[in-house]
Amino acid sequence: MGDASGASDADRAVKAKHRAMWALGDYAAVADQLIPALGTALVDACGIRAGTRVLDVAAGTGNAAIPAALAGAEVVASDLTPDLLHAGRRIAEKLGAELEWREADAEALPFGDGVFDTVMSCVGVMFAPHHQAGADEMLRVCRPGGTIGLLNWTPEGFIGRMFATMKPYAPPPPPGAQPPPLWGDEGHVRALLGERVTSVQARRGTVRVDRFTTPGEVGDYFKENYGPTIAVYRNIADAPERVAALDQELAALARDQASATDGAEGGLAMDWEYLLVTAHRS
Repeated sequence: MGDASGASDADRAVKAKHRAMWALGDYAAVADQLIPALGTALVDACGIRAGTRVLDVAAGTGNAAIPAALAGAEVVASDLTPDLLHAGRRIAEKLGAELEWREADAEALPFGDGVFDTVMSCVGVMFAPHHQAGADEMLRVCRPGGTIGLLNWTPEGFIGRMFATMKPYAPPPPPGAQPPPLWGDEGHVRALLGERVTSVQARRGTVRVDRFTTPGEVGDYFKENYGPTIAVYRNIADAPERVAALDQELAALARDQASATDGAEGGLAMDWEYLLVTAHRS
């Protein structure tokens, strides 16, 4: 079983910063307003049905965990950030979904070996700093023959490019941390899972986002609601020229992403790319 007590002081400090970052803004709004279809897509790809024992790693507010519970599965939604779990509970109650919510570090899961039929993560585990540790833990708690399901943003898609855009304005990453969008690279994911899985299937897909009318609105929305973006802007708050530069870069990215298509009533329509991977535990 993973044991967070073995973590170094530096690692605990990193996790504390992550916990605080994801408590910023309103991730529940992001998940509900921009990407509600992603969780269901992952649940369907994993073949989750009534009676399946499911762990959702870095579940956030339950974008995938709640659809799995509504399908009749026995679900544990785990996340590092209590604020997200609290929001998820409220959403689940409104929808009539019954599941367990558990505070847990994706790199040190508090569960026994092989206790879940399906272990999944929807744009969640990708944000744990040490990719191999996160993958190892997902594999450890999945039973032999069980399903691993991963849906993550690609480096080439909008969110991956947004993180690349924000990187020069962000604090330096902690030693050993890897960029989250690498989880959207098929070769990287296959290397993380290695020979411990069989029947690997990978496909790219997109989610249509058309709630914005101008490129500037996109950056403004993330500045208000998305923890990582809020944290980056706080890092440069005492440099107005850098704030203005990042504003312009995010608007340009949104404009470029939407250049090939228009949304309803003349607004923006963007297709955000993700990688969906399923595999069976050996």
